[in-house]
Amino acid sequence: MKLKFSKMIFTFLAVTILSMCMLSGCGAKKEKVLIYTSIEDYPIEIMNKLLKEKFPNYNITIEYFSTGNHAAKLLAEGTKTECDITVDLEYSYLERLTKEGILADLSSYDFSVYEPDTILNKNVIPLHRSSGTIILNTKVLEEKGLPEPKSYEDLLKSEYKGLISMPNPKASSTGYMFLKSLVNAWGEEKAFAYFDKLTPNVLQYTSSGSGPINAIVQGEVAIGLGMTNQAVIELSKGQPIKTVFFEEGSPYAVYGQAIIKGKEERKAVREVFDVLINNYISELSKSYYPEKIFVDKYFEIENYPQNIKYSDMSNNSTEEKERLLEKWKY
Repeated sequence: MKLKFSKMIFTFLAVTILSMCMLSGCGAKKEKVLIYTSIEDYPIEIMNKLLKEKFPNYNITIEYFSTGNHAAKLLAEGTKTECDITVDLEYSYLERLTKEGILADLSSYDFSVYEPDTILNKNVIPLHRSSGTIILNTKVLEEKGLPEPKSYEDLLKSEYKGLISMPNPKASSTGYMFLKSLVNAWGEEKAFAYFDKLTPNVLQYTSSGSGPINAIVQGEVAIGLGMTNQAVIELSKGQPIKTVFFEEGSPYAVYGQAIIKGKEERKAVREVFDVLINNYISELSKSYYPEKIFVDKYFEIENYPQNIKYSDMSNNSTEEKERLLEKWKY
């Protein structure tokens, strides 16, 4: 009798556990979605939080790579890559990936909501626009009794020798952004001649885009050619920083996101990508990158410059970038 009763209890428990597992998905394999990104730490935190809230039953992994490594990895792996979605590659890299047939067709999405100059092709959705600015440490300038520069030509003055920092265009997309903007504004010959004259005043051509702002904050230089958003962050912390834009306008780059070809057929990948487009872009714009990419949406961040006049950044192809960088010798 005891044996029969024990069997009944065992059967009851087994059925109960099985039912609970069926309801809760116990033992079920979670859908995996792998994202490659080159965006900075804080925006990664926003992305991670947003996707975890939206998809608790998906196994979403975000892997960070430097821009060059990110693009090189996808070019090497092609459509056989484990990556499902690429986030925050600059458009010259995304154009190359498109030409190699690695990115999915996204023409089913509505591109009319984006500013025309942020649309690369129907394989890439804009993520954010990032501008460059001339960053001044007003305290260092004041201590050295130096005036604020008003033009690129002013930066050639001997009193600024060793007080300027700029990213190396060969190592940093920020540095290339400044080079390309002046090539477009003045012509190739004049632009390269300018950097020949500027180089004696440059303390260091840094290996990363954040190099100039770091040198500015530490008081190592008085002038940096860097990113507007990085300058605003430090200004908001109380650093003696000022952003100025010269007559040629602010150089800028647009960064985008895309699905790897063939991965768009997976429901989980499409759902995650939809959230990146419908939610993540706005979250980034509100807290980090307010510069205009939408036709009918505007975002403001305290201390962020408004109505920025942008440089001509046309003909920014991978081939053009490689050609110009071959000529860079510093």
